Amino acid sequence: MRDIATREDITAMMESFYSKALTDNVIGYFFVKVAPLKMEVHMPVIVDFWETVLFGTAFYKGNVMKVHQHIHQLSAFREEHFARWVSLFSETVDELYSGGKAEMAKQKALSIATIMKIKTLYGGIGLP
Repeated sequence: MRDIATREDITAMMESFYSKALTDNVIGYFFVKVAPLKMEVHMPVIVDFWETVLFGTAFYKGNVMKVHQHIHQLSAFREEHFARWVSLFSETVDELYSGGKAEMAKQKALSIATIMKIKTLYGGIGLP
């Protein structure tokens, strides 16, 4: 397997991830009921986000934390939601890619989920 190397690779990864996440019995309802995604709108934004994270392109201009805090207010996240998101994300990366960027994607996903969990579930204790 090859590593994540292009925006197209990220797009393929996100399409595969969301095909699982949208129908997942633990987190799917966030995407289809709580904050229904219009994938044609969401996909370019999430690809921009991950391209910024993995390649430093600075295409993403949103506030990912603010978006997820709003979703948490609509339907509270729980520990198992974060664990499932990380699990599906890592599983997807491992199915498609292998290498330094793939490992970075999984580590960044875990870090992002951890920060979101702290800020939503625990009120941001110890974080700015």
